[in-house]
Amino acid sequence: TAGMFENDALELLGELFPRHPAVILCGGSGLYINALCYGIDNLPRVNPALRDELRNKYREEGLNSIREMLKELDPVYYGRADLNNPKRILKGLEISIMTGKPYSAFLTGHRKERPFGMLLLGLDRPRDELYTRINTRVERMVEQGLVEEARKLYPLRHLNALQTVGYRELFSHFDGNFSLEHAIEKIKDHTRKYARKQLTWFRKNREINWFHPDDLQAIRKLINRAV
Repeated sequence: TAGMFENDALELLGELFPRHPAVILCGGSGLYINALCYGIDNLPRVNPALRDELRNKYREEGLNSIREMLKELDPVYYGRADLNNPKRILKGLEISIMTGKPYSAFLTGHRKERPFGMLLLGLDRPRDELYTRINTRVERMVEQGLVEEARKLYPLRHLNALQTVGYRELFSHFDGNFSLEHAIEKIKDHTRKYARKQLTWFRKNREINWFHPDDLQAIRKLINRAV
């Protein structure tokens, strides 16, 4: 979880900073980056039996069923959650049902103090350039064995870690829903949409300094000023 990542990463930084003047965190998962940089709300652990029960309900009755449950149990979170994201909805339901309190009551948004300074750099490209690189990357992943990898993981498709772009589309292909060529095109399309969501997420953070990845001189200049 993001909370576990926060604790583990802080522990690792405590070991690294005595030996290094700077440490680089690199990645695209906004929730996990925010957890380390700013802290994350402490949420109670969810009963695995309740989690399984809710996921079975989602699989059997569909997205609208769990949406309506969330609307009744936590209208505040319902009003701001991504209602097309079952993971977000299920998380809200798990906490609300287990604690008897709305999930939104646990989301304080308070920033935690950190014993280190931070310099945040964001990398972006013109949209057509970004999309071309995404399409090329997907094709390269297929050439390097993505389909075979997904086929080996197909028996584990129910796991949350495999509900991601790339695996999900190929699992549907294995189910006979569409051709391999169509699955690959869907992977490209869904990856482009995911990239847009990432940029939207990070654009909200006014502390991020944005650069084109090739603008190394400007990046170095900012880093040298900061250190």
